[in-house]
Amino acid sequence: MESQAYLSELFSLEGRVALVTGGSSGIGRAITEALARAGASVVIVARREAELAATVDELTNRGCRAAWVSGDLGTREGVRTVADEAAEMFGEPDTLVNCAGINLRPPLGETGDDVWDTTMSVNLEAPYLLGQRFGPGMAERGFGRIMHVTSQQAHRAFVQSGVYGVSKGALESLARSQAEAWSRYGVTCNTLVPGFVMTPLNERLSSDPERVAALAARTMAGRNGVAEDFAGAAVFLASRASAYITGQSVFVDGGFSVH
Repeated sequence: MESQAYLSELFSLEGRVALVTGGSSGIGRAITEALARAGASVVIVARREAELAATVDELTNRGCRAAWVSGDLGTREGVRTVADEAAEMFGEPDTLVNCAGINLRPPLGETGDDVWDTTMSVNLEAPYLLGQRFGPGMAERGFGRIMHVTSQQAHRAFVQSGVYGVSKGALESLARSQAEAWSRYGVTCNTLVPGFVMTPLNERLSSDPERVAALAARTMAGRNGVAEDFAGAAVFLASRASAYITGQSVFVDGGFSVH
């Protein structure tokens, strides 16, 4: 059918290779599944091997191409090792999704250098290093998609943003710098900005029913987010359809940010 051919031309990821950090849980897992089901060969990177293996098994049982690499994104050497191993699975990636993150948020006045260093290493430096590793190759090939998953705290301070908010704000600035560097060569760089999503990363808040209800009331959609809300946005930003969208922060938050 003409409609199917048209949609495939716009959105199919057949023949593409994607690398998703944090791809075995929460938003990252939903994005991994979406990219894989849209046709991409997906390599997921995280720490916990059991979750990685379970995710890949589920995808391969669906007929998708997927592989996993376990590694430490908290050190430069760890990031470089992970990147090299991931590229051996299906070849150099066309799409890089940085979803892995840590959420250490003591009160800012009680934050030590260790929390700052650890947060920045995983939430900011790892995406930077992976971009440096794969961005130039994408530019040489004339096609690439870089996505970062950030946070409302990149734009506003609430629920004790602390260093976490700083790292996410910087990550959005990194996307704009990457867009400036590589968009003319066919590489778009954007961020997905969640509202409150019930994931393991938000366990501290999700265990407070009153806070959860208050956050839902702040949205226009009348509910908090779920990981699957990111599937369509991720496929769109990874596809040919988004070729003229770059350097942007795309809010997937049910209207939370404009309420």
